[in-house]
Amino acid sequence: MAGTIKFRNTKPPVVKKFGKSEEFDPGEPVAHLVSPEGAVFVQRAEGEFADKVAIAGFSGSNFGVFASSATGTGLFAAGGAFAAEFDGPVRIGSTLDIGDKVTCSGHMHVEGDITLRGADYAEDFDIAAATLAEPGTVMVLDDAGGLRACDIAYDRRVAGVVSGAGGFSPAVILDRSRETEGRRPLALMGKVYCKADASAGPIAVGDLLTTSATPGHAMKAADPARAAGAVIGKALRPLAEGHGLVPILVSLQ
Repeated sequence: MAGTIKFRNTKPPVVKKFGKSEEFDPGEPVAHLVSPEGAVFVQRAEGEFADKVAIAGFSGSNFGVFASSATGTGLFAAGGAFAAEFDGPVRIGSTLDIGDKVTCSGHMHVEGDITLRGADYAEDFDIAAATLAEPGTVMVLDDAGGLRACDIAYDRRVAGVVSGAGGFSPAVILDRSRETEGRRPLALMGKVYCKADASAGPIAVGDLLTTSATPGHAMKAADPARAAGAVIGKALRPLAEGHGLVPILVSLQ
């Protein structure tokens, strides 16, 4: 630690030693404020942290380390493995802004609401070999327990729609593993964009949809008797003719 050391209090604590860390033997403090005793301690680390410099703050009943900034970042940390590690409960008094992802190996308890930007509730499934399963594709179960694109009308093996087409993305994905090759998230509930074919009849808002003979596409379920057990969901927008992506409310029935 080199340069000027500034203290906010009018009577700064006594600085015992200060300087660059390499000026001291291992275990000897670089900067040690002796009033109050042990308030700040900068020291070469030993043991598993022998190649690093340790900074420790201690308090019997208050903050061990306190950082504050009026307009910037109060405390910044960076690390190759972890930027910070806590042994004990952590309390966030305001907003927690996470720019990447959260990994939780224990239990999570939430007393308030959880707001998710995604539109559907999905689950990862194995996709049959050589199956084209791009987002929006209507999928059915195959005999091996995987999924493939639908190719017959009113198929009761319908399982859902591959999530991620249009402007929608999944909010929750179940059964996601580290290995995602050959797997796709299938929307089981919520809103999803779906490939649709209006050749058998125009699709109106509120129409029930089922599988069609056009691979991976849904169509209007015009025959209630055949539709039982083969309904994918309800159309949220119309499709008068041809093929297109239609937002639907997934509701398997």
